[in-house]
Amino acid sequence: MVNSKNIKKIGILTLLLLVIGSYYYFDLGRFITFENLKNQQKTLVGYTDNNLLLSSLIYLSIYIISVAFGFPGAAVLTIGGGALFGLWFGTLLVSFASTIGASLNFLISRYLLKDSLEKKFPEKIKEINKGIEEDGAFYLFTLRMVPIFPFFLINLLMGLTNISLWKYFYVSQIGMFAGTIVYVNAGTQLANINSPKDIFSLEILIAFTLLGILPIFTKSIISYIKGQKFIKRYKKPKKFDYNLISIGAGSAGLVTAYIAATVKSKVALIEKHKMGGDCLNYGCVPSKALISTAKKVKLTKTALDFGLDSASIKFDFSKIMERVGRVVKNIEPHDSVERYTKLGVECFSGDAKILSPYEVEINGKTLTTKNIVIASGAEPLVPPIPGLEKIKYLTSETLWDIRNLPKRLVILGGGPIGCELAQAFSRLGSQVTIVEMSSTLLSREEEVVSELITKVFTSEGVKVLTNHKAESFHVEGNKKFIRCKRGDNFVNVEFDEVLVAIGRKARTKGFGLEELEIQTNPNGTLKVDEYLRTNYPNIYACGDVVGPYQFTHVASHQAWYASVNALFSPLKKFKVDYRVIPWTTFTDPEIARVGLSEKDAIAAGIDYEVSHFEMEELDRAIADGETKGFIRVITPRGKDKILGVTIVSANAGELLAEYVLAMKYNLGLNKILGTIHSYPTMSEANKYVAGVWKKAHAPQKVLGYLQKFHTWRRG
Repeated sequence: MVNSKNIKKIGILTLLLLVIGSYYYFDLGRFITFENLKNQQKTLVGYTDNNLLLSSLIYLSIYIISVAFGFPGAAVLTIGGGALFGLWFGTLLVSFASTIGASLNFLISRYLLKDSLEKKFPEKIKEINKGIEEDGAFYLFTLRMVPIFPFFLINLLMGLTNISLWKYFYVSQIGMFAGTIVYVNAGTQLANINSPKDIFSLEILIAFTLLGILPIFTKSIISYIKGQKFIKRYKKPKKFDYNLISIGAGSAGLVTAYIAATVKSKVALIEKHKMGGDCLNYGCVPSKALISTAKKVKLTKTALDFGLDSASIKFDFSKIMERVGRVVKNIEPHDSVERYTKLGVECFSGDAKILSPYEVEINGKTLTTKNIVIASGAEPLVPPIPGLEKIKYLTSETLWDIRNLPKRLVILGGGPIGCELAQAFSRLGSQVTIVEMSSTLLSREEEVVSELITKVFTSEGVKVLTNHKAESFHVEGNKKFIRCKRGDNFVNVEFDEVLVAIGRKARTKGFGLEELEIQTNPNGTLKVDEYLRTNYPNIYACGDVVGPYQFTHVASHQAWYASVNALFSPLKKFKVDYRVIPWTTFTDPEIARVGLSEKDAIAAGIDYEVSHFEMEELDRAIADGETKGFIRVITPRGKDKILGVTIVSANAGELLAEYVLAMKYNLGLNKILGTIHSYPTMSEANKYVAGVWKKAHAPQKVLGYLQKFHTWRRG
C-alpha cells in the first residue's frame, strides 16, 4: 500500500522529470550560453535599464530555477549579473539567487532521498551525521570556497545529512561570496573576455583552493589554542626524563607501556597497588576461576542427565578461594614488574601525583615527561543507601578475601558482575537473592535473553527480585536485613553477606587531576577527544577512566591509540575506532554480544530482520547436554550484512569471534554459510543460523521453475 508521503514524492519526482525533460527536449540551454550573452548584451542591458525591477525578478527566477534543478549555466548567469546590473547590485542578486536555488536543490534531495538512504545505509549515514553535527559548517564552507568542486553535487549530498536549512543557507552564502564577486566583476568587463575560462587563471584557482581549505587549518589552530589555554600556565622543561609516563598498571596502562617500549621510547609505568589492575586481581581472572569451580560442582547435581546413577562432591570453600588466589598468582608473571622491566619499562610502585602537564611526582621524586597517559581505571560504585555504612558489605574488590561461604547472600545489582557471581555462589550452596531496581536482569541485553537467564537462575534456586529498589539496611539482634520497595509494597530480606555490584565509577580523585582542571563528563569519566586527548594536548587517557565501554579488551584497544598518538602526534595520529566491540557475560549459559541489538536497531529506525537458531537443534549441543540458548543475527531487510549478533550458549564468547571478524571485514552471512565448519562442533551453529537467513531468502520463483525442469527430465 502506497502512503500519502510516497504519493507526494512520486508527484514531485514526476514534476522534476517533466521540467528536466522539457529543458533538454526544447534545448533551453542554448539561451544560457556565453556566446548568446555576448551577442545579446546590448539588447539585454537596454531592457534592464528601462525595466530594472522586472528585469531583476526575471533574472532571479531564471537563476533560482537553474540552480534548483541543476541545469548547467550558473557561471554564465553569474557573469550576466555583472553585465546587466553592475558589480554591487549584481553581486547582491547573484548571492541570494544562488543560495536560494542551492537551498531548494538541498530540500529536494532531502525530501526525496534522505529517508530511503538512511534505511539502506543507517550506520554510514549516522557516522556522516555525527561529523556534520560537530564540523558541518567547516566542511560546507570549505567546499563552497573551492570553485573546482561541483556545487550541484554539494547541494545533493548535504541534503542527505542532518544539517539545518538555516545553517546550510548562511554558510553557503558566505562561502560562495568571494567566487561570486570574481564572476560578477568579470561580467562588468564582458567585452574583454572571450570565455568563462578566462576568468580563472591557474594562480587564482590555486588561491581559491588554498582559501577553501583554510577552515580545516583554522580548526586545527583553534584546537591548538584551546590546548594552549591550559598548558601555557606551566613551564616546559628543556629536556625530559621520559617520552611517556603511564599512570596505572591495569590493562590500559600495561598495553600503553608495552607499546611505548616496543617503539624504543623511554617510558615509566606507575602503579600504587598491584600490577595487573582490577582485571587480574579483582575482576576477570578471579571471577572466572570461581565460576569454573562452581560449574564443576553443578555437574554433579545433573549426573542423571548424563547416564550416571549418582555423583557427589565434597569441598571446603576456603580451599576454593585459595585456588582462586593461585590462579591469580599463576597469571601474575604476565603483568609483573620483572617482565616489564625486561621489556624496557621503568616501573614505579607508589602514589603518583601529576604536578603539571610535564611533571609527575612519585615517592618524593619528580619525573619530567613529554606526555602523560592516565590509565587509573575504575572502582566499585557504592550507593548512599541508609544503613549500608553500618554493614560490613562486600564489593568486587573485597569479595576475594572471604573464606567462609555465606549461607544467605544478597547481591545488589543484576548486571553482568551481579549475575555471574550470583550463579556461582548459588551453585556452591549459598541462598542467593538478587535485588535489581530495573524490570529485568542484564537490562542492556535483549528481553528474550533476560527472560532466559531469569528462568535458568530461578530453576537453580536463585531468588530474583526485579523492580525492587533498595531502601535501607538495618540490624535486628544478630540478623541483618535489606528493606526493598516494589511499588507501594516493602520486602525485608535477611542476609549474612551483601555484595554491592551496581556498577563502577572512574578513578579520577587524589592524583592531581582536580588541580590541573582536567575536564570530566557528567558520568564522572575523563573527557577526551577522538584521539583520546584530554583538554591538555599532551595528557591522554584510556581504559575504564574514560569509558564508554568498561571492558578489559576495550581498555587494551584504546591503549594502542593513546600511546601511538602521544608518541607520534602531530606527525601522525589515529582516531579511536569503536565500530566492532564484543562483550561476554560469563553466566551459564554464556551471553555474548557484538553490534546492534533489536532495541538499538529500532531506535536507529533501521528496517531489519532477525535470523534465529535454537541450540537444541545442534548435534554437538545435544551430545554435550548444552542445549539451552540460541543465536540471533540482525541484518538489514533483504541483505546478509551483519549488524549485530546475540549468542546465548555454552562457550558463547568463543562462538562470537567468527562474527566479530566478519563484521570487522564486512563479510556477510553468505560467506559464513559457504565456510566449512568441523563436525560436530558448537561453531556449526554459526553456519546454521546463516542457513536460516538463506532459507528465508530463497528465490521461490526460480525454485518453482527448477521443480518443473526436474519433473520434465523424469519424463
